[in-house]
Amino acid sequence: MQFIYRQSLVRLIGQRTHQRKEEPLMSEENKAIARRSFDEVWNQGNLAAIDEIYAPDVVNHTLPPGLPPGVEGGKAFTGMYLSAFPDTKMTIELQIAEGDKVVTRWKAQGTHKGELMGIPATGKQVTVTGIVIDRIVGGRIVESWGEFDQMGMMQQLGVVPTPGQ
Repeated sequence: MQFIYRQSLVRLIGQRTHQRKEEPLMSEENKAIARRSFDEVWNQGNLAAIDEIYAPDVVNHTLPPGLPPGVEGGKAFTGMYLSAFPDTKMTIELQIAEGDKVVTRWKAQGTHKGELMGIPATGKQVTVTGIVIDRIVGGRIVESWGEFDQMGMMQQLGVVPTPGQ
């Protein structure tokens, strides 16, 4: 009985050790997938890359109401912002991965040269920060949560007054 328990314990410890060795590799692979969204989609304006990076039925908790679900909603959202800020440059400031999730803190800069949600182009440059959490399964983003400083962006565009104005 003690022998069987010991074998089971050794197998369990071995599996955990094996999993820990693989996790950093998986984490780095998942970070690279999340980075592709910033590099290829946002910085290069390649909306077709969304089909490769995201699962077709991705659940994006960031999309505003009225946009279609899945990759089509992601393309519409991204296209809307890239049309309004065609010189968008996004930089990753921090990335942390654990298990199937990647957290990315980012900064975006761009010039408001096109209409955005009814706001005509102002020609003003904006800098916006945000955080996104992506869940990655099978080499694709299957779920995403994001927050960014929309109020700060609207204040920089002059649409919303800054405190004290």
